[in-house]
Amino acid sequence: QVQLVESGGGLVQTGGTLRLSCRASGRTFSDNAMGWFRQAPGEERAFVAALSWQNGGNTVYADSVKGRFTISRDNADNTVYLQMNSLKPEDTAVYYCARGRGPLPYTVKDAYDYWGQGTQVTVSS
Repeated sequence: QVQLVESGGGLVQTGGTLRLSCRASGRTFSDNAMGWFRQAPGEERAFVAALSWQNGGNTVYADSVKGRFTISRDNADNTVYLQMNSLKPEDTAVYYCARGRGPLPYTVKDAYDYWGQGTQVTVSS
């Protein structure tokens, strides 16, 4: 089993920054891609960013966050990060990290097998 725990969410003004963390425990995640998704009220859970098993490897971003968000990981610390800059009100959502079923990053939810409980991000206008 793998447990994922997100942290770092909160309330921030438009243009502000937040850094989300996702700590994994249980079975190792160093051979797996990791991803971030988000879900706003009344909407489907949507892809945000993903990173291949190796930090500095392949990354994929949703068009809506390109140039503003950066995903990274520290395999030695079993942690994946999402640096969020220039936040907008439309970024308001619960953010979830997830472990990929394999080493490559994908944008679809079915490519991920373990999920955290989520952390709330609220961006005020």
